[in-house]
Amino acid sequence: MPTNKGSIRLFRIFGIDVYLHWSWFLILLYVIQTSGGGKSALTLSIIWLLTLFVIVLLHEFGHALACKQTGGQANQIVLWPLGGVAYVAPPQRPGAQLWSIAAGPLVNVILFIAATAILMVGGISGLSDQWPMFWDYISIVAYINLILLKFNLLPIFPLDGGQILRSLLWFKFGKARSMMISAIIGFIGIAALIPWVIAQNRNWYYILAAFIAFNCWNGFQHARNLMKVAKLPRRPGFACPSCHTAPPLGELWRCGKCAKPFDTFATQAQCPHCGTQYNATQCLDCGTSRPIGEWITSPPQNN
Repeated sequence: MPTNKGSIRLFRIFGIDVYLHWSWFLILLYVIQTSGGGKSALTLSIIWLLTLFVIVLLHEFGHALACKQTGGQANQIVLWPLGGVAYVAPPQRPGAQLWSIAAGPLVNVILFIAATAILMVGGISGLSDQWPMFWDYISIVAYINLILLKFNLLPIFPLDGGQILRSLLWFKFGKARSMMISAIIGFIGIAALIPWVIAQNRNWYYILAAFIAFNCWNGFQHARNLMKVAKLPRRPGFACPSCHTAPPLGELWRCGKCAKPFDTFATQAQCPHCGTQYNATQCLDCGTSRPIGEWITSPPQNN
């Protein structure tokens, strides 16, 4: 997934930093080189690209603001050529996850309905004949939102449709199994898309398919790890301040300095190999990091 490294920080709003990935400029260069047909064609291509940029940004803000509404954390959005990434950490509940994911496509639904309504009013009133360029632009807005909506709702992880499916499955099958099921369905969806990608024979589609497959594989591996962690015995006297789950027993935390595993709760968040002291401990179930003192639910027993 893209990070803000090598990205340009554009602005901050609602406590969310927005970054533009450097690879966007490669797309801009490609658009300039392939536009052809003079200044008008170039201008139209750039307008189309900027419109896509704004729509994707609004989509990602839908994710981020919905996550904040559930009590989760969302402080960064990175825009890059294959879409946008809103770094969200909603509470580890299926309902919170579902709303945080579904809010993105909901933005596209609202924009599509609004653009379609404007087009209908223009057609009925005859205004579309007076400002044809404006109505052509509104048509582009409606088209982009419809395409993004159809693509994003495919039940393929990590697309929004795959994550919505995972959130719905979470209600019945739990966190780990729902991830595993959605990842397997994602692999089936990718296999079904391959003939279409080959038939289109465009480099862009090959790159997109490879990206989806890679992240689907990561989701599958993450699900396997979650299932392993779920089966481990749990340490009494401690619980994650965020998801309230007791931490597993064992040397499951890896030191960022010496790369050796250790049990952070047995050593009070200090690596026994190199002595590095950690200010926060990551929950292996929900991924949040909090000071180890906040994990204590009962004082240790003296034997």
